[in-house]
Amino acid sequence: MATDQPLTSGRVGAPTAPALSARRVTGGGGPARVDNGNPRRPKGVSPYLLLAAAALFWSGNFVLARAMREAIPPLAMAFWRWCAAAFLLLPFAVPRVWAQRRLVLDHLPVLFALGTLGVAGFNTLVYTGLQTTTATNGVLLNSSIPVAIMALSWAFLGERLTLRQGLGVAASLAGVLVIVTRGEPGTLWDLRLAQGDLWILAAVVAWALYTVLLRARPPGLDPLAFLGVIVPMGVAVLLPLYLWELADGARMRLDAATAASLAYFAVFPSILSYLFWNRAVAEVGPSRAGLFVHLMPVFGTLLSVVFLGEQPRLYQGAGILLIFAGISLTLRGSGP
Repeated sequence: MATDQPLTSGRVGAPTAPALSARRVTGGGGPARVDNGNPRRPKGVSPYLLLAAAALFWSGNFVLARAMREAIPPLAMAFWRWCAAAFLLLPFAVPRVWAQRRLVLDHLPVLFALGTLGVAGFNTLVYTGLQTTTATNGVLLNSSIPVAIMALSWAFLGERLTLRQGLGVAASLAGVLVIVTRGEPGTLWDLRLAQGDLWILAAVVAWALYTVLLRARPPGLDPLAFLGVIVPMGVAVLLPLYLWELADGARMRLDAATAASLAYFAVFPSILSYLFWNRAVAEVGPSRAGLFVHLMPVFGTLLSVVFLGEQPRLYQGAGILLIFAGISLTLRGSGP
């Protein structure tokens, strides 16, 4: 995949010349990589392992959000999830934000856009959609994220998709369809777009924009400082929406299950997944990273077998093999 190629200022949304000059393009004979100046990942930790872990945590987020939809209204779910994440994150992030305050102040517009799209927008849209659509529809529609990222990467960053990579995406998407349709693709004709599905599609667009916009984040900004800025911004955007939900009469049920769910939401799909995703996108580029969203139905299947006692099915194995084959094919297609 031709990811992390030099960005051209002639493209809409391309970073400005100062932002480009602040970055280094590295890599010998392999694909060029843009160094945003962030601390390098620890040796031995593959960006693809980070992407797989992020997908695993987000799989649990989808399943748990659907299960808790009666106990926690969608805006409350998003608001308190990120409040809890901020509470855990800010003691570590604030000193780093203060040390880089000039860099933060110089890039407030792009940071606010990232906080709105990635923190407030995506999660709220997903939680709202899962109130009225099935988990199957949610996973299926969410699987269009890699395609949306590639389209936006081409439009805004000038990234090109090779034939091999296109075939890899098609194979991986076919594997998703095999899993969510239980090996009967004809059931797709029976799917009907409900209001919740439209919310999920809006979330897809929000996450694709967030992922592509990560390329314009401040060069050299510490990863924890980055989260320490965009999370409070996202919470600030969510606050009036949450107050509106309260005024409308929606209330969160307070019990142990709710507390445990919010704790999971705050730590795994929020802090850890975002750190992993942001770091990996900086290394491998948005298009290649986006394909790992297709691992979510794989992990959803495995979690159901391990924790719910469901019996594994042949179609699930076939779908998983197709997904891994597609990812492998795409990762090998790194040429222009």
